[in-house]
Amino acid sequence: MPDAKTPDATLPDADLPDAEVREAAPPSKAAPRGDSAWRVRAAAAGTGALTALAFAPLYLLPLMALGYSSLIFLIDRANGQARPIRSAFAAGWWFGAGFHLVGLHWFAFAFMVQAEEFAWMAPFAVTGMAAFLGLFFGAAAAGAAALWRPVPSRAIALVGFVALAEYARGHVLTGLPWNLPAQAFAGVLPTAQAAAWVGPYGLSIVALLLAVAPAAFAPRDLWAARASGDGWRSRAKGLARGSAVALAGYVALFAAGAARLALSPAPEPTDSHVRIVQPNIPQREKIDPALRTRNIAIAAALSKDNDASPRDGERLFVIWPENAAPLIDEDTAARQGVAGLLPQDAKVIAGAVRRAPDADGRWRVYNSISMLSIEDGDARVLGFYDKHHLAPFGEYLPMRPLLTALGLSQLAPYDEGFAAGAGPARLSLGGPAFAPLICYETIFPGALFPRAERPEWLVVVTNDAWFGDAAGPRQHLDQARLRAIETGLPMARAANTGVSALIDADGRYVDRIGLYQRGVIDAALPGARPPTLYQRLGDWPALIAMCGLIAAGLLRRRAASG
Repeated sequence: MPDAKTPDATLPDADLPDAEVREAAPPSKAAPRGDSAWRVRAAAAGTGALTALAFAPLYLLPLMALGYSSLIFLIDRANGQARPIRSAFAAGWWFGAGFHLVGLHWFAFAFMVQAEEFAWMAPFAVTGMAAFLGLFFGAAAAGAAALWRPVPSRAIALVGFVALAEYARGHVLTGLPWNLPAQAFAGVLPTAQAAAWVGPYGLSIVALLLAVAPAAFAPRDLWAARASGDGWRSRAKGLARGSAVALAGYVALFAAGAARLALSPAPEPTDSHVRIVQPNIPQREKIDPALRTRNIAIAAALSKDNDASPRDGERLFVIWPENAAPLIDEDTAARQGVAGLLPQDAKVIAGAVRRAPDADGRWRVYNSISMLSIEDGDARVLGFYDKHHLAPFGEYLPMRPLLTALGLSQLAPYDEGFAAGAGPARLSLGGPAFAPLICYETIFPGALFPRAERPEWLVVVTNDAWFGDAAGPRQHLDQARLRAIETGLPMARAANTGVSALIDADGRYVDRIGLYQRGVIDAALPGARPPTLYQRLGDWPALIAMCGLIAAGLLRRRAASG
């Protein structure tokens, strides 16, 4: 591959259109006057932080275009440095660190629940997480810089590398696909519909292409143009043209989604009824062992029949949030108390904690769902689902010997943390089969249930009380909405302090309960759609598109270099 800083001025004029020849002047190796490295770092971190505001709860989508277009200009500047790839990596890292520092700031609230023990860890955890995740953006910017050309095609390579980095972020070291670019579209139902066709990574490519359009049509180097009034006029025209393209693309995406919703009516409701309980118990009280029986009683009292109870012949599924009924399989009195409040034959799908010996005979603790059937005055235990994708630091401690020696521990109040379950499942309690998901497992697209065993609905139990009244619970809800659209399956989501929701197969909210409210959703279970295109093909089309964008950048670079 030719060196990334080979000057394009060596090309004959006939090899490039006039506009591209004007852009091909050799870059200056010195930073413009008044421009310091720290100013560039601040600009990168600041635009990254602004980009995070494109997600819930603000959904300021123009800031995504501002952020990613600014990243292109920062790589333009890096291309004029003595070490362009290194400079681009630094710009991308600062951008990514700023993005994740704002986007994941709510992570700090988890350490404040037991502040006397964990508060000191909060600044290290949040900044450390942002610094680590920034490496993915840095790698993407460095890869794009290696193929950089001062023409509109430079944006294509950046989109390919960023999309690939986001895919890697969702898989490396168990993955954290939080605030993927596609998630910014989840706040508006029509724009989210494309997830049914291309999935979250494919929709992320679309979001990135729209976000870089303003800069793609402004090929002059921002830093070199500062001294030239003509340069600013040319840049303004390019930005306006690119912004118009981005707006037109967004309108087209919205129209396509609106057409899908209008031309394909929602499936008819099933003959099953769901009762989603949101007990709204403060987190310190929820994890207090002395209040366990009281907390179960609160959920049971909310689960009683009411005016919206199921009609004759409808199956009733009562859904309680994560850890609503710890150790209920061991507590006969608690089960009988539950049975005394619920109708005969109702099925309870309750977030729980359970204990069981592992293959070596050691007793382990599992973050689970307990499934109960109300029969003859008792809540009979039908089975369990154990969470298999555990949250690092929250439910277990990675590299336990080393980190324990440094004084760190997981937030779960068990010496060894939770043990992992066997994997995704498809379960049936005599009605429509469902896929159980516990909290963190909802954020991983394509891993919700065994691929060959499609359920008829999704059940999510979660406890976002750890993250306060901040962006985290709202962003988590957006991811749940995308999972329903991607799979074409309705979802019943029970959250301790909110947001609980019943979501249909197109992502519509049939009903929901806001943050820090106590309440119940009582409604017929919506029907499922046939398997979506994304469910049939998975992430392969998106991966092929990522590689295609990078290959296009490589071919353009080689063609320009002769």
